[in-house]
Amino acid sequence: MRTAIVGGGIAGLAAAYELEKARAGGAGVEYTLFESRERLGGSLGSEIVNGTVLERGPDSFLSEKPAATELCRELGLSADLVPSNDAERKTYVLVKNRLVALPDGLMFLVPTKLIPTALTRLFSVSTKVRMGLELLRPPRPSGEEDEAVAALVERHFGAEAVDRLADPLLSGIYGGDATQLSARTVLPRLVEMESEYGSLTRGMLAAHAKMRAKAKEMAKKNGAANGNGKSSSPPAARPIFTTLKGGLQQLVDAIEAKLNPAWVRVGTPVSALERAADGWVVEAGGVRETYDAVIVSSPAWAAGVLLAPVDETLGEDLSAIPYSSSITVNLLYDERRLGKLPDGFGFLVPASEGRAMLACTFVHRKFLGRTPPGKAVLRAFLGGMKNEALLAEPDDMLVATVRQELKEILGIEAEPEHTQVSRWRRAMAQYAVGHQKRAKRVAEHVAALPGLKLAGNAYDGIGIPDCIRLGRLAAKELMATGQRVG
Repeated sequence: MRTAIVGGGIAGLAAAYELEKARAGGAGVEYTLFESRERLGGSLGSEIVNGTVLERGPDSFLSEKPAATELCRELGLSADLVPSNDAERKTYVLVKNRLVALPDGLMFLVPTKLIPTALTRLFSVSTKVRMGLELLRPPRPSGEEDEAVAALVERHFGAEAVDRLADPLLSGIYGGDATQLSARTVLPRLVEMESEYGSLTRGMLAAHAKMRAKAKEMAKKNGAANGNGKSSSPPAARPIFTTLKGGLQQLVDAIEAKLNPAWVRVGTPVSALERAADGWVVEAGGVRETYDAVIVSSPAWAAGVLLAPVDETLGEDLSAIPYSSSITVNLLYDERRLGKLPDGFGFLVPASEGRAMLACTFVHRKFLGRTPPGKAVLRAFLGGMKNEALLAEPDDMLVATVRQELKEILGIEAEPEHTQVSRWRRAMAQYAVGHQKRAKRVAEHVAALPGLKLAGNAYDGIGIPDCIRLGRLAAKELMATGQRVG
């Protein structure tokens, strides 16, 4: 089976790796990986400056989703996996130019502890009262219609919770807008909890109790298996995030090293896709070649352009998936000149604060061992759905803006030793209201086109593990289909 992979981001790389793994195992597989840029990896890219790892794009992946960790282990990178320093995890929200810590017991968007919620300066008295009364909400029948995250959160906790909690948190994850993001897609557990319990707080407490009971049961079973009849100690908590010692570029490089160099074409954009009697015709660099199958792992807006001539409705649905752009600004400091920073990992900035920054991470605290002693890295995020215009600003203006805001928020006046600005245009898919229905239509149309698979962050998960899972799954499904046909 001969397969073309369109797009060399992490999803396309994962697909190519899966095909190469099968080929090395004796399967009759060939592939060509097309990437329009001069390098592979998409938004994953790291630079090491004076022993300090600076990430241009994502800096880590969620540990609870296994696909990324599993791939790293397969590639021999186990020794380089670095967990987040969760013992010092603390996040602030900027409120009227003051940093306020997220209260203890906050499980994503749901407060679960009475006293920390009552004492926090993050919310007004009226919002705290509303959060307390939320416990009394009756179950709400689950309807078919989707709604925005903002509508769900406001219904339970009020507009202030949207402004100071939901919007900055989701902006940091998706670069999106809580008034546009789909509750059913982004927060499916909360939608289910509302239907079953009414109160999200009651639902979250019940879920937490089930998790504790399950952990105790597992410990008891482990004790029985050990023959001592005693409950063994519960397993150590899994870190929230995981990264690589040398940066996520390590993952890109390790995959690339496994691939056949002759089958990887960087700087070669695909200009057209056509269905043919014996497969798919791919036009790239003025050359037309026929393949048995195609995995399109480019952004949905690019996939829509390529697939519209094949299936107009599919092309329209793909092109309609919204995307946000983002900017990361890394600043490397001498820690002694920086002054004392607040404890924790960093802070979020609500849109109502009128700042350019969406968030700032204290990278040297989040992941230990990637910054030399005495150095500190502050990583600022800008852009998002609400401020795309910033992408047109020159690097020096963006650095100046970040430094001015850090001065006003944290009192930092020190000159950074090094700065790095990275722009990511239309890089993050937005799961807008109605996304599940659109994704279902897309899947139905793709299923009607034999030999076509889609992978990437526009369909069923935006993170690195999701992209890896979908890329590898696309390759496996094509190989299974090819074997049945053969």
